[in-house]
Amino acid sequence: MSRAWIYLTVLPVALGSVNFDTCLAQVRNGDWGLTGGTDNQGRPVSNISLATAITYDLCVVACGSGSEPFVWNIFSQQFSAWLLPYLALVSQLPFGANNRLDNLLSMLLTVGSPTLAAYSLALTVLNGHWIAQRFSALSYNNVRSAVKILSGLQQSPLHVKADDPLLASLVVLHANDNYWETLEDLLNYVQTWSISAVASILWVVIAYIFTVVDSFTGVVTTSTLNSNGQAVGSILLWLLPIVVGWLQISPKCDHERVHQAMERANKIAYVASPSGEPRLASEVSAKRAIYLSKGTGDVHRDEHCSAPIYNYARFLPWTLAVESVYYAFREASERSQSYEPVDSGLEWQKGEKGDRNMRIHPRNRTGSLSQVSDYVKMKAIEFEMNPKPRSRWGPGVVSRFLLAALIALSLTWGTTGAAVVVAFFTPTKGIGCRSGSYLMYGVISTLVWMLLVASSLLAHYSTFTDSFKDRYMHTKATRLAAVISIILRRIGKVLAALNTVWIILACLFQFGSVFDRCWCNSSVFTWGKHAYNVIDVTTSDVEALNAPWIGGVALAGGCAILFMGFVNVLINPALPD
Repeated sequence: MSRAWIYLTVLPVALGSVNFDTCLAQVRNGDWGLTGGTDNQGRPVSNISLATAITYDLCVVACGSGSEPFVWNIFSQQFSAWLLPYLALVSQLPFGANNRLDNLLSMLLTVGSPTLAAYSLALTVLNGHWIAQRFSALSYNNVRSAVKILSGLQQSPLHVKADDPLLASLVVLHANDNYWETLEDLLNYVQTWSISAVASILWVVIAYIFTVVDSFTGVVTTSTLNSNGQAVGSILLWLLPIVVGWLQISPKCDHERVHQAMERANKIAYVASPSGEPRLASEVSAKRAIYLSKGTGDVHRDEHCSAPIYNYARFLPWTLAVESVYYAFREASERSQSYEPVDSGLEWQKGEKGDRNMRIHPRNRTGSLSQVSDYVKMKAIEFEMNPKPRSRWGPGVVSRFLLAALIALSLTWGTTGAAVVVAFFTPTKGIGCRSGSYLMYGVISTLVWMLLVASSLLAHYSTFTDSFKDRYMHTKATRLAAVISIILRRIGKVLAALNTVWIILACLFQFGSVFDRCWCNSSVFTWGKHAYNVIDVTTSDVEALNAPWIGGVALAGGCAILFMGFVNVLINPALPD
């Protein structure tokens, strides 16, 4: 693969390389006439021998349409300093899918759309904070464990049977305390900060600092200026807070481990019986109150991919699943605070103080199947006062979506904007091949995010219909939504893959002087027929670059630091007692 990249870089140059220094010398000697010479602001010079730049038309005629020759020393230095550390950092992204293709796709999605990567990470943090706040007012056994478990299952296709005695039994029965403790313990594993992860992060940080300092202190020439990788370092800087953020969160994305944990816990789950004696749920039926879907349908395919970047697809169904568990715990908590035992024929027994799991005496949490089911149902008088049905989208989703989107777009365009600014103000000023490549990368990244988020919304809408034996009975509207969802998702993934290839090639083309040609150096996009190519960079030009270079570093670094600050403020929220 590395040889192919080098061939792509060298081959176009070898077919028609040019030498701009020689070309400018010929223009100054009058070999190409006395017109077409300009200063570095594009103003015509009165004496052709004083020209430091030439018009685009003259550049094509006098110099040719090819690019500067490939210089290995410049290429290897810039590649190893700016691009290689980030490529190594990609390996530290969390994967965990049960097949290599899904892991590869998650990598392409991350690099191809940093907006989507930042959005999924921000959603994960916001969801963890939201669920802790949602359950904070509840006082019932196993609430704390439920919050930790549900928060840890954001990387899984979580489903809850809300209108089933299984959920009521899971929440109410004392016999299920072991279920919550076991599942919490099985999911209590962390993705440690390995030596390779720390080394990769330090490599990126140190390389970025050293190369930025070298950019300001080194000798700047026309050739090194156009191949300088400072813009590359800025446009890929988003990868650092993403990797650090996931390492801090330690998502439960090991597909096999999470599914095995859920299966083991469900084997010891109990359900109430008509006689009042709890029975193992596995002896009653194969259904479970909380389970991980194993469906492989095209509409909800991304929900079943355990890589954390797919949390965008699980956002809405996860919220609804959490809400179902919340309502069950809320009703049980309110009744227990009113000293109402599950079995209305018994008197309330006081629990033991200081023991979190014995605050409510076990006898208060036993009863028949009907009593357990009624215990977590909303009281009739409360339903009459608030008959509004529960939302199919979930509570608080709009605010979390908007905040996550704002944070993701800020990181994307903070780093992309910094790269565009650095390339834009490099002579010749304006939108050229380099700045245009970075701008296109940011636009496609944002477009991929929009397509995939829209796809997830339509996929969720397609579930707004009746189901029979866990299969949706689609209407015309829901079926159309499902079809459009699949189309948008596939388009988004293709664009993400192409965007990944594009940004890597753009970096290689910059380091390999492929962009160092008349058309690119003249910023034709900006100047049109007045385009000109700056060949002789003056001291004043280099000094003028300090402001945009410093601004670019500050913008990219500031947005990365703010993103990490956002994660650290919301991560590890206070859990209910």
